[in-house]
Amino acid sequence: MSLGIGGAETHIIELALELRRRGFDVSVASNGGVYVADIENAGITHFCVPMHRRSPSSMLRSYFMMRKIIKREKPDIVHAHARIPGFICGLVKKKRRFGFVTTAHWVFDAGGSLRYLTNWGEKTIAVSEDIKQYLIDNYSISPDDIFVTINGINTDRFKPEKAATGILSEFGLDAARPIVCNVSRLDENAAAATRTLIEIAPQLHERIPGVQLLIVGDGDIYDELHTKAQAVNAQTGTNTITLAGARTDVYNILAVCDLFVGVSRTALEAMAAAKPVIAAGKEGFAGLITPDKTQIAVDTNFTFRGCEETTEEALLNSISGFFEKSTLEERAKLGEFGRMMVEKDYSVSKMADDCIKAYDAVMRTHKNVVMSGYYGFKNAGDEAILQSIYRSIKESCDDISITVLSYDPQDTNSRYGYTAVNRFNIFRVFRTLRRCDLLVSGGGSLLQDFTSTRSLLYYLYIIRTAKRMGKKVMIYANGIGPVSKKANRRRVCRIAGRADVITLRDSDSAQELRAMGVSRDDIKVTADPVFTMSGISRDEALGILKECGVTDSPYIAVSIREWPNMGKFSEKIAFICDSVYEATGRSVLFIPMQPDKETGISRKIQGMMKNPSHILEGRFTAEELMGIIGVCDIMLAMRLHALIFAACMNVPFAGLVYDPKVSAYLDALSMPSAGDVTDFDENIALEAVMGLIERRDVYAEELKIKTAQLREASKEDPALLLELLTGTNT
Repeated sequence: MSLGIGGAETHIIELALELRRRGFDVSVASNGGVYVADIENAGITHFCVPMHRRSPSSMLRSYFMMRKIIKREKPDIVHAHARIPGFICGLVKKKRRFGFVTTAHWVFDAGGSLRYLTNWGEKTIAVSEDIKQYLIDNYSISPDDIFVTINGINTDRFKPEKAATGILSEFGLDAARPIVCNVSRLDENAAAATRTLIEIAPQLHERIPGVQLLIVGDGDIYDELHTKAQAVNAQTGTNTITLAGARTDVYNILAVCDLFVGVSRTALEAMAAAKPVIAAGKEGFAGLITPDKTQIAVDTNFTFRGCEETTEEALLNSISGFFEKSTLEERAKLGEFGRMMVEKDYSVSKMADDCIKAYDAVMRTHKNVVMSGYYGFKNAGDEAILQSIYRSIKESCDDISITVLSYDPQDTNSRYGYTAVNRFNIFRVFRTLRRCDLLVSGGGSLLQDFTSTRSLLYYLYIIRTAKRMGKKVMIYANGIGPVSKKANRRRVCRIAGRADVITLRDSDSAQELRAMGVSRDDIKVTADPVFTMSGISRDEALGILKECGVTDSPYIAVSIREWPNMGKFSEKIAFICDSVYEATGRSVLFIPMQPDKETGISRKIQGMMKNPSHILEGRFTAEELMGIIGVCDIMLAMRLHALIFAACMNVPFAGLVYDPKVSAYLDALSMPSAGDVTDFDENIALEAVMGLIERRDVYAEELKIKTAQLREASKEDPALLLELLTGTNT
């Protein structure tokens, strides 16, 4: 916004000078300030643009000025610092082509209309890990698009050997008496610690006779603080507080101080000058910065956000305790520690390296993908689909950002680390689709109206919206149907048929889609994406079962879900489980794939059984469930992905058919059917289960061959996606 006194401003100056030193052609646009001379003396052009105000007139003027500058200069990269420059340059980018990077120096108010006054560019640089997390939580930026850097300090300028005589004589300071320095922007929202320091000055004078406070900075409350300082000096009868105003030679100021009070960049500058530092700012207070406080300092970029509040008592005790208790040797060691930390981890060179990484990433062809599916509902099968597609895309090209439309975006982010937005927040969905290059719809059985027409309409609406925005669409390894209503079949034909690429997980789905009228010869049958996944080890799985109180073995796995018109189905399953236990001694392990919806029916069946059984309680990852299924002898299941999990672990299974997709995969994998759940014969089902147990090795060998084929087929989907994104053959 400007090049006045401030931490972000100094960050920009040091970055510009270092990039210039490395041979970059650098220009800076801002409202100007005291640092303009420094960059111009280094051969950097400065353009004066009023980006320091949020008023419509200033922003409109800035927009036209920046558009003219960028048109003339033709930069490869535009790097915007702060909200207003980012917003303005984001608008210009719609008219001009350039790589767009922003830096988040602080956490901004994300509420109301201010959210829409923010553009974080193609890549974002955060100056701390907690700001990175803030960007993820509040703006749904992909972690892959965020680079973390530091406030680089020029250690040649800030060093212990600086002479102090000039500053001492300028301000009439006595080197024999303790000198405490504070550097801050003296604005209401930034100078809380400075105000507190002035408030406690009389008490400091009493505890530390002759103490001198040297305060550097300017801003909205300078006059107020100057008046308070004069009153303190009159009270103490000595020059206790000196306000130096705005200075660009902070390195000279630091040369005279015995102790520095402050946070953020100025704290690092003081540490580079080998001065002990008390961390006190508006965001938090941590007292004297010692080696044990390194982690919190690094995590918060030396702002100490989340620490205790800066109070008069805390600051008074910390400063007075430093002078009363520490020896000269201890102070020197603290100074050495600070200097070494800055040299190692906070150099200007490292800051520039981090920024160049972001520039390089933007200069490469970068693509944004949105994933739409039954995600965020805590269904293990669909969560496995999400994981497998996400990983396959990333493995095919790591320079792709992915955003997931999720029912529970917070859960999706915390569980997997994926960027997610609420699938029912229409404004967020629109904005996410507008920024993407490709929509991935799938996998799973998204296009069906058996559960509800509303669900079908949602997925078709997302596809249609993406196509209307001119985005590419891939229907990724879907299972199609059943779609029974004529109007819905026409909708699927009209909307899904417009997808750029269609891959289906089984031949029955391809046949059903063509029956709806999608007549194109480029529909590909691949396989369910979950075939690319693997389960945890046998030892890890047995460990989980032991923690759950399941120790008797061997097991057969059973996974049942609620379904309409099942009649006495639960009683019949209980009969089968009891019969298997009595005939073979195998315990039954119920595995709910969607715990909140399936644990109940498992308990119901368990209550009908005569023999002992276990229910896997809790929520587990897809890999954990696969591993647990892997220690079972066979599986009897309704859910398609329970069967696919078993196939991935080479565990023979019998399917309970409630949907054509189950039959399709039983045929594809040459595994037996245990019957239709709506016309269920428990004796035929028991015969199928016993046949599996008796011929387990034969079935396992056949399953191994078939699964390998499907695993290979599932690799075709990410290759087609990459080809669609890049427009090249892979």
